[in-house]
Amino acid sequence: MSIKVSSNLPFSLVAKPIGSVCNLNCSYCYYLEKEKLYPHDQQQWAMSEKLLDTYIAQTIYTSRDPVVLFAWHGGEPIMRGMDFFSTVIRLQNKYGAGRVIENSIQTNGTLLTDDWCSFFRDNQFLVGISIDGPEHCHDHYRVYRNGQGSFNKCMKGLELLVKHKAEFNTLSAVNDYNAKYPAEVYRFLKSTGSRYMQFLPVVEWVDPEAKAAELSIQPANSKKNVEVTDWTVDPFDYGNFLVHIFDEWVLKDVGDYFVLTFDCVLANWMGVPPPVCVSAETCGHAGVMEYNGDVYSCDHYVFPQYKLGNIKEKSILTLMNDPSQLRFGHDKRDTLPAFCLKCEFLGLCNGECPKNRIINTPDGEPGLNYLCPGFKKFFKHTRPYFEFMANELQHKRPPSNVKKWASARQVES
Repeated sequence: MSIKVSSNLPFSLVAKPIGSVCNLNCSYCYYLEKEKLYPHDQQQWAMSEKLLDTYIAQTIYTSRDPVVLFAWHGGEPIMRGMDFFSTVIRLQNKYGAGRVIENSIQTNGTLLTDDWCSFFRDNQFLVGISIDGPEHCHDHYRVYRNGQGSFNKCMKGLELLVKHKAEFNTLSAVNDYNAKYPAEVYRFLKSTGSRYMQFLPVVEWVDPEAKAAELSIQPANSKKNVEVTDWTVDPFDYGNFLVHIFDEWVLKDVGDYFVLTFDCVLANWMGVPPPVCVSAETCGHAGVMEYNGDVYSCDHYVFPQYKLGNIKEKSILTLMNDPSQLRFGHDKRDTLPAFCLKCEFLGLCNGECPKNRIINTPDGEPGLNYLCPGFKKFFKHTRPYFEFMANELQHKRPPSNVKKWASARQVES
């Protein structure tokens, strides 16, 4: 089946200014080993100013959206240095021609200083802090190479962001350990001042026979003898995690605190595009660019077979509208097993992220999401509340009205 290439398709890239280089050695990190893709560049995984110039110019000139978005990720992008990000601002001003430009950066927070936080505030960066909950949750996997926990330095960085009034949100990886402490994790994040939270389920499977120079973490369609990692979250634990947080949020926090997973479900209830691709019917619009200009289909699909090309040879527009990339995005919908197509909750999850579709259905068909049982529990439990909130929005009333309704419903039960 051929797909028509359209230059009007919206897309974005996550840029890796220092590749997979990081000062931490988090056990569950899926990106650290990507340095194996570029063994010839040891000690040099750093985006050049020349490539940066090309990237910023292409992004601004090809963007059809009123706001041009730049997302900086890693590894640990702050390791690229402040001079690099000062150059980012200079080049954006050079090529922006008055357009609205926004930047976001994802960091582990341990390298933040007063100067960094002032820079982010003055240049209106949205800073994402990777933090997995209170100290015993965070330090279970987020450690330095010597095994020392990173919690204290992460918290110091977060406190500096608050001090300098820099805008931030939090991203928490939900693994086999912290999934057992949902209320504690949620309340802790609120105590830090985080009002926007993202909970990212850790699902990884590896090839235990991979050689030292080979990638051990495998894509969902791998034909190798793979096995799920010890730190992968249990599906039922993940469902319970979401349910427990939702129960507190729906009674107290709707309208004051925002959980991305809940925003996605409500959007799908309303029939409007969800804020992130994992909950959308199709994907493929969010690629990733490595430090050398190589573009891959997705941050979770940085594998040789998903490399689209390099922006030094082809434009970002051409790469992201390549038929193989469009097929990659449509496969999210088109490769769902029959078990999913008959599910009452299909419109809420859309199979979630294809990277997590690593198990077989009860009928033996491949392609079922590993987290399916947990999602079903969450959707069943929250259905009446999302239905109520969707109805409020349709009648132009605030969805936060659900708090009073949920309290009354709890009393009645």
